[in-house]
Amino acid sequence: MIWRPILVALGWLSLALGVIGVFLPVLPTTPFILLAAFLFSKGSPRLHAWLCASPVFGPSITDWQEHGIISPKAKALATFCILLSFTGLTVFSPLPGAAKIALDVLAIGVLGFIWSRPSVKVDHARRSNG
Repeated sequence: MIWRPILVALGWLSLALGVIGVFLPVLPTTPFILLAAFLFSKGSPRLHAWLCASPVFGPSITDWQEHGIISPKAKALATFCILLSFTGLTVFSPLPGAAKIALDVLAIGVLGFIWSRPSVKVDHARRSNG
């Protein structure tokens, strides 16, 4: 299938951007790693398993895939990066006012999504009995 090599290549690109994001605070790591996991899951189950087994990235991927969890640290870092980059774009770019408002609305939507995700696993059986 022609899509598999493309998905794998995009997975490697996303993984590379995620690793670069570890060192550059304006480039978010977690979304790129999750995207790499998704792309690898469609293009190469072997690479997906390898990434999920990674001691560095595996726990975040597993938490997201199994429970939709984003850690508080990842939420805080994503918020910082989004606020920094979107503020820079809206303050220093020559974009028209409507585009700046659209960027602000997009940032609020992304932050709303991030902060609406759980931060820890919820034990439903324990919660319903307690």
